[in-house]
Amino acid sequence: METSSARLKIAVQKSGRLLDDSIKILKECGIKIDNGKDQLKASARKFPIDLLFLRNSDIPQYVQDGVADIGIIGQNTVVEKQKELEEVLRLGFSKCRLSIAVPRNTPYTGPEFLQGKRIATSYPNSLQGFLDQHQIQAEIHEISGSVEIAPNIGLADAICDLVSTGSTLFKNGLEEKDIILKSEACIVKSKKMPASVEPILNKLIYRIKSVLTARNNKYLLMNAPNDSIKQIIEILPGMKSPTVMPLATDGWSSIHTVISEDRFWEIIEALEGAGAQGILVIPIEKMII
Repeated sequence: METSSARLKIAVQKSGRLLDDSIKILKECGIKIDNGKDQLKASARKFPIDLLFLRNSDIPQYVQDGVADIGIIGQNTVVEKQKELEEVLRLGFSKCRLSIAVPRNTPYTGPEFLQGKRIATSYPNSLQGFLDQHQIQAEIHEISGSVEIAPNIGLADAICDLVSTGSTLFKNGLEEKDIILKSEACIVKSKKMPASVEPILNKLIYRIKSVLTARNNKYLLMNAPNDSIKQIIEILPGMKSPTVMPLATDGWSSIHTVISEDRFWEIIEALEGAGAQGILVIPIEKMII
């Protein structure tokens, strides 16, 4: 139990998917938040943190000024707002990309197509950086919302906007052409964060990393004939040597290991080909490495 009165102040989005995912990962870390509707501040149970519910676009400023010690926010907003923040940890959710899109069937040849064109966006700083990188002169129209409608009403020749699935672009007759940056939720830290809350942040990061590691791995159990064990072990890319235990049936063993999510199906197919049977895949709640 914490004996210090220090509390880590975390700025989070006041509503939306990013807030939901932020609360979810804290809950998986054993941190429950006593937040009610329309609250601007809430405290955690049994862990010294307070959440500040802010507009997404305001979070970088609050963190830079030290009003909040850290913030949970998309990398795209960090890049756009150009504040003095330190990225501490990427969180793996709210993934998207900031992209250039044009009307379908437009003969887009690359960034040079944008020379002299009108581009609508809610991310003027990020777009300007992309244009400068490619030495392009274009007219930027800053729009706060519904950017994708701009080409249809004659306001712009192209747009620069966030894309996740691409369905909104498709519905508005647009095609994604160039990716300016890829983004996901991350924790950013204030340079003004007091030293007294550093141990709290370290404990929080430790818990979050264990949750993220667990999300990216599966616990794998299978039965296999003993003469296939060597071949199966060669297939498995587990953290260390898998656990092999004899079964009651002569000539058979049970093999236990951990595999990463991104190689899951590739490995399952190879294991079946090597003679593994009764393969059982179990999600991991926490994983300390």
